[in-house]
Amino acid sequence: MVLVLLVVALPLYWIVVTSFKERPDIYTLPVTWWPSVFHPQNYTEATESVPFGLFLRNSIVITTILATVKFVLGVFSAFGLVFLRFPGKNIVFLGIIAALMVPNQITVISNYALVADWGWRNTFQGIIVPLAGVAFGTFLMRNHFLSIPAEIIEAARMDGAGPFRLLWRVVLPVSGPTMVAFALITVVNEWNEYLWPFLMADDASVAPLPIGLTQLQNNDGVTNWGPVMAGTVLAMLPILVIFLVLQKHMIKGLTSGAVKG
Repeated sequence: MVLVLLVVALPLYWIVVTSFKERPDIYTLPVTWWPSVFHPQNYTEATESVPFGLFLRNSIVITTILATVKFVLGVFSAFGLVFLRFPGKNIVFLGIIAALMVPNQITVISNYALVADWGWRNTFQGIIVPLAGVAFGTFLMRNHFLSIPAEIIEAARMDGAGPFRLLWRVVLPVSGPTMVAFALITVVNEWNEYLWPFLMADDASVAPLPIGLTQLQNNDGVTNWGPVMAGTVLAMLPILVIFLVLQKHMIKGLTSGAVKG
């Protein structure tokens, strides 16, 4: 437990401390674990030397759209796989499992060629559409839906509940923690997505924070890690707050499908 805590907490501590160091202090040997002089101007430089507000807006737009699309499609897809009958349902599920086993990096070249051919580079749709797959969300929600007691579902159907009523009145009300976990994981993944936006966004007008912050490393030819770390702290702060607020729901949601019944 102590080792895990160090692996997780030590890098975070180092990022925060470095964000308050002056440049000479950062390169001092032996390493100093506390700023000799606090230098909050790093945060000013991080937000003023690059269009930080624009990058933040882009991240919010991309993350909000992607998280919403993935959440809605994931819930509806999982509901259909569990509670609806249609030909080829097992084949569809096998396709989802196969998609989970294929790393995103394998499809980067083909996706890039397709998006470039459509003229979608440096556009929000060029970043969003190729990332809108919902294999993980469908798998997670399907496992949870399978854990809902069959008696509840049968009772609702005997009362005349159709598919949509079953979803809204029965399934979703007992799926809160899992939906929170799904939404939180999706938001974190999309907020931190780097490779695909890096390939798609040459223009700052659509670049999200992870891409925009790389400009802090190249302003004067020599990286000043103080502003870089300050920008990193500002970028991860919203997600960290959301995670701390919802962590109990996330843990409960991820474990709710472990035991059926």
